[in-house]
Amino acid sequence: QVQLVESGGGLVQPGGSLRLSCAASGIIFSYYTMGWYRQATGKEREFVATITWNTITNYADSVEGRFTISRDNAKNTVYLQMNSLKPEDTAVYYCNTYRNGNAYWGRGTQVTVSS
Repeated sequence: QVQLVESGGGLVQPGGSLRLSCAASGIIFSYYTMGWYRQATGKEREFVATITWNTITNYADSVEGRFTISRDNAKNTVYLQMNSLKPEDTAVYYCNTYRNGNAYWGRGTQVTVSS
């Protein structure tokens, strides 16, 4: 069974940094594209970033240049380094992957950017 567990969220001031982690199990991690999405209160879930099995990355325009997605296949973990955080980055951040046409999601980790 695929399981994704996020961690690393918290409260940070504008301009600060956080690093999110997502530990995966139940898949051959190195084979799969991994992604981060976020959902702010009252809004739909939106794409943040993805990283393919061969480390090709893609970012939403809103985070390009500030966020970096990376992976450690030895640890079955994908990361999201978030710098220069803004209040509008406040959301629950979810880890995601697809297997056999099915989407899998973690439970999310809350990121709050506020002074």
